[in-house]
Amino acid sequence: MLVTGMSGVGKSALLAELGARGFPTVDTDYGSYTEVVDGERLWREDVMAELLASSVTLFVSGTVRNQVRFRRFFSHVVLLSAAGDVLAARLATRTSNSYGKDPAELAETLGYLETVEPLLRASATLEVVTTVPVAEVADLVLAHVL
Repeated sequence: MLVTGMSGVGKSALLAELGARGFPTVDTDYGSYTEVVDGERLWREDVMAELLASSVTLFVSGTVRNQVRFRRFFSHVVLLSAAGDVLAARLATRTSNSYGKDPAELAETLGYLETVEPLLRASATLEVVTTVPVAEVADLVLAHVL
């Protein structure tokens, strides 16, 4: 299962909740899953192909342009979403990741709500608005994908 969405929407929090419930998870924002190509962070295709070749139920989190190349590996694509003001507040106060605290990064993320999120929505099998507690988000996701 792919969990995707804008920065600050709650992908890492959802993976932590799913992990606490015993489900295997991978957050591609960390580790060797990505590389920078011409200034853009993309999934490393060799690493992701190896990761996704297993038949185990796995929740993978990430939002990169080349994720579409891996769509066939995912039985479900879960889009997490929230309004711009919610994202701005979360990015300003989160302590686990510094991305979004810079005004240019915040503007970039909010711009992606208009340009990238509709593309993610078009391929999603489920969208969850993350203004409810993360345990409820996990319940909704698990009810859909299992």
